[in-house]
Amino acid sequence: MATKQQGHEELPIESSDPVLRVLHWIMRGAAYVLAIAMVGVIIEGVISVIYQLYQALTSAPFFMVPDIVKTFSGFLAVLIAFEIFANITLYIRSDVFPVKLVIATALMAIARKIIVLDMSQYSALDLIGMAAVVIALGATYWLVSRIDQGPGIKAG
Repeated sequence: MATKQQGHEELPIESSDPVLRVLHWIMRGAAYVLAIAMVGVIIEGVISVIYQLYQALTSAPFFMVPDIVKTFSGFLAVLIAFEIFANITLYIRSDVFPVKLVIATALMAIARKIIVLDMSQYSALDLIGMAAVVIALGATYWLVSRIDQGPGIKAG
């Protein structure tokens, strides 16, 4: 016998309240619209990265990417868009908010920011703040991963 997924449903479509049922269907429809829009953003991002590479490789100095950090930024932005799409589709499929995936997306976004960081534009306090965010997100991801592993984990 198949068991229903553990956890709570964010937008249950089988609600006993007819108004909530309609509102949940509308919200699910909005999630589908966001998924379709995100595919458009991803396609545009891929085209933009390819065009940027083409321009860099076909102008002097040839076969060189003069601003590699900007190019990396474009690649990472598209990868973050993929993660956001994964968040949306997972939400549509399961009706459960994918906390672990959202945390992973946030980690990827802050990592992108750090990878393309121009140190001259930030103060030491800004860098400490970014480090605190990375540590907090990393710890949160680790804790959520431990919880996902189930009750077989011993504390301490």
